[in-house]
Amino acid sequence: MSIPFYTIENDILQVVISAKGAEIQSIINKDFGIEYMWSGDSKFWGKKSPVLFPVVGGLKENKYSFNGKTFELGRHGFARDMTFVVTAQDETSVTFGIQSGEETHIRYPFDFRFFITYTLQGSMLRVAYSVHNTGNEKIYFSVGGHPAFAVPLVINTTFEDYYLQFSSVENAGKWPLSGDGLIEEKPVPFLENTDELALQKELFYEDALVFKNLQSNRISLLSNKTSHGLVLQFDGFPYMGIWSAKNADFVCIEPWCGIADSVNASGKLEEKEGINSLAAGETFAREWTAEFF
Repeated sequence: MSIPFYTIENDILQVVISAKGAEIQSIINKDFGIEYMWSGDSKFWGKKSPVLFPVVGGLKENKYSFNGKTFELGRHGFARDMTFVVTAQDETSVTFGIQSGEETHIRYPFDFRFFITYTLQGSMLRVAYSVHNTGNEKIYFSVGGHPAFAVPLVINTTFEDYYLQFSSVENAGKWPLSGDGLIEEKPVPFLENTDELALQKELFYEDALVFKNLQSNRISLLSNKTSHGLVLQFDGFPYMGIWSAKNADFVCIEPWCGIADSVNASGKLEEKEGINSLAAGETFAREWTAEFF
């Protein structure tokens, strides 16, 4: 069965989203004819903007325990592999949803509804996550984005012609990842009294750059060789991943409410770093935006 795609657009942007994973497939600025999303070339990385829920990153041995039971759950959770249902749509906005059931309870014992709403506002795309606890007990979860933006954006520029600009001057170490994707115990110095990071493919040869509690709430993708770029704003997301596949022409700017297990994690879900809890009947909401120019 083919997976449906949904298009929203206004005078400036056209955005295409797949029902599978509610994953963005294309963001085109119609004024400039620029495609801002990675092509999804499977030789490097076959995804474009997976949604991370109910965990962000990997778990130690792909397992966690809750109430004395052990569950298996793969990297970044299961939402990215599920087919979402459209619950609302108009010309410039679409909402996708999934809910708990037999398929999810095998790996995640909580009752929930999870919605993602994509809304266009001028040259900006708003991405809103909403987690609803539909059960009678507290639930634990993480959520995050993983959008991969094309670099270079325009012809006659290269990956190395671009840089990331942070909205604040940063003094932030990066948290190394172990061979199996877990967060090491200590950060290593990385951003030192700077608000810029020049893009080089070698930056990502040892996996993602992982940051905790940056001062910035915006990261821009810019170049001195073109006026085109984007700015991603991520208020309320305490963790940030920046990543590319080895030698690929994209960069992911990933706002996270959650993080991979550390190498010394206990494995108990309620003790997991960055985990969010939500009481019965309550709703958790976060939003990031990206503006394209």
